Amino acid sequence: MKRILYIFWQCTWGLPQTLVGLAVFLFHLKSKRCTFHNALVTEWKSQSGVSLGLFLFIQEGTLDCRPLMVHEYGHALQSLVLGPLYLPVVALPSALWFGLPVLRKYRRRHHISYYSFYTERWADVWGERICGESSMGPRSSIK
Repeated sequence: MKRILYIFWQCTWGLPQTLVGLAVFLFHLKSKRCTFHNALVTEWKSQSGVSLGLFLFIQEGTLDCRPLMVHEYGHALQSLVLGPLYLPVVALPSALWFGLPVLRKYRRRHHISYYSFYTERWADVWGERICGESSMGPRSSIK
């Protein structure tokens, strides 16, 4: 029942990000994949992980990295709650925090963890709470 509700909610309330995720997934049909808490996890050739509704995309060679999947699943939970607001409230700020050279330089200069940003810390906390496993952040709440 949980699986059906998760899929239904991501395909209705989380439709914008799920449609984008479907397009990216179709582009990576030959890539390795698995499921994680009802989300479809696919490896891709990128330095970043991305959660788009039903779809989680992680770096090649990391399908066995549970903390990464817990973190990305935390973003999927954000999608469930925020629905169409997920893209502007989480996905865009997260992408900018990861990708803008000025922000990368700022993080390095001030020794700030990527996972300290509100979108990432929030994903870690929710992913850990629901999955009962440690996530990627520097201060994982699961011992």
